Amino acid sequence: MDVQTAKYNRFKALHYKSKAFVIPNPWDAGSTRLLSSMGFEALATTSAGYAFSVGKRDSFAGLSRDELLANAAAIVAATHLPVSADLEDGFGPEPETCAETIKLASQTGLVGGSIEDATGDADHPIYEISAAVERITAAAEAAKGLPFLLTARAENHLWNRNDLKDTIRRLQAFSEAGADVLYAPGLPDIEAISTVCREVDKPVNVVMGLTGASYSVAELSAAGVSRISVGGSFARAALGALKRAAEEVLGDGTFFYAKDAMPDSVVSQLMSQDKENERN
Repeated sequence: MDVQTAKYNRFKALHYKSKAFVIPNPWDAGSTRLLSSMGFEALATTSAGYAFSVGKRDSFAGLSRDELLANAAAIVAATHLPVSADLEDGFGPEPETCAETIKLASQTGLVGGSIEDATGDADHPIYEISAAVERITAAAEAAKGLPFLLTARAENHLWNRNDLKDTIRRLQAFSEAGADVLYAPGLPDIEAISTVCREVDKPVNVVMGLTGASYSVAELSAAGVSRISVGGSFARAALGALKRAAEEVLGDGTFFYAKDAMPDSVVSQLMSQDKENERN
């Protein structure tokens, strides 16, 4: 069995444990190495976190498939853990584009990825359900025979379309179309999360660390959740720490922030020990 298939098997099995597992979202190789050292069992990329790291907004217009897959490849190379990817809307409206995205993602060493039903068009933010299902169907067909776990995302609640029945209907249709994991970011409360988990027949991912109520791993597990991600919130937490340190220096002229900083010796141990063969 090759390494990628072994990672895929480990990743898939995590979704069927009795307790939900947390899949944190690093945004580059360095954050990947840190999170890999801490006992997590899998990782996922974050388009938001990557965008912030290169000074861009998290948007369809600002991020290309090539750069996000290059970021994903760097994350895969920096860890021994299975990695899934935020593949946004599949990087195009056509089902064929979604299928090609899945194939390219698998070639980077990723063992999973998500396709969402958001359009990127503020006037018409969500694909009609028939088009959304066609896109997931094409992605699922592309994933057949590959060591790749497909997550389908229903984005209603991120676009103020707070129709839980429609969200569930979409997730059920995505499951029938071949998705392995179902995901509706932005669900309003634990009751809605529990309802989604009861009404679908595949493992459910939820995201914590965004807006709204926060629930523990134990509470989410009891509600039926299989996987918990954090989206771009770890990246925003890092930016928050940077901002607080800078504000202290500018405002107070002190440097007490350094007491909470990770020691250089610890950081050095986490990072690659590879050396360049030649130096100019």
